Amino acid sequence: MEYQKASEINGVCNGKIVTEYLNGFSEKSIEAKKAELMGKEEKSHKESEDVCKISAIERAYGTVLRELGEDVEREGLLRTPLRAAKAMQFLTKGYHETVKDILNNAIFDENHNEMVIVKDIEMFSLCEHHLVPFFGKVHIGYLPNNKVVGLSKLARIVEIFSRRLQVQERLTKQIATAISEALEPAGVAVVIEAAHMCMVMRGVQKMNSKTVTSAMLGLFQEDPKTREEFLSLIKNN
Repeated sequence: MEYQKASEINGVCNGKIVTEYLNGFSEKSIEAKKAELMGKEEKSHKESEDVCKISAIERAYGTVLRELGEDVEREGLLRTPLRAAKAMQFLTKGYHETVKDILNNAIFDENHNEMVIVKDIEMFSLCEHHLVPFFGKVHIGYLPNNKVVGLSKLARIVEIFSRRLQVQERLTKQIATAISEALEPAGVAVVIEAAHMCMVMRGVQKMNSKTVTSAMLGLFQEDPKTREEFLSLIKNN
């Protein structure tokens, strides 16, 4: 097949110049191809970084096990450092995600200004003080200012901030602030109820204790009746 013209695209990959000739494409197609190539290069670079990080975390877990007096060569522990490293990477994946990426054009103009509540969103996180889990439920309410968001995105916002090393107080505030900045609503309310393994498995060892935190912004903070309505609704089954 003969081609009408050739265009050259330069991209950098691993410090080297990569040249690709594109034949028979419009300038728009070339730009799209260039963006695709750069995206692949960034993905490849990130995957290489992830492999390096996993290896470093794996070695660290091996050191911890040895210092605890374990034999890391015995059958049951041979792959434990690697499994633990991958688990920790998943449990902290929120560091590499942003609210902007998650929302992904899921905010819609809508003539609605009544309260919207999504409750009983399951949440799992790691206490930054002891690196043990705390988990529970998140209740979110907001008063739209002619803008609404896909309901599943509220759960995704919870996921972004919970998949980090956290304290419950900060997590509650971060979720509320993120929703407020993204939607610019008249108000946002967030309540989290959670059990902390640092209180169950160690320390005071209180099996049935729960921690409740709240963050109220806008009308939820200023208007007692609005706040009371939200708190009443999240308690109803």
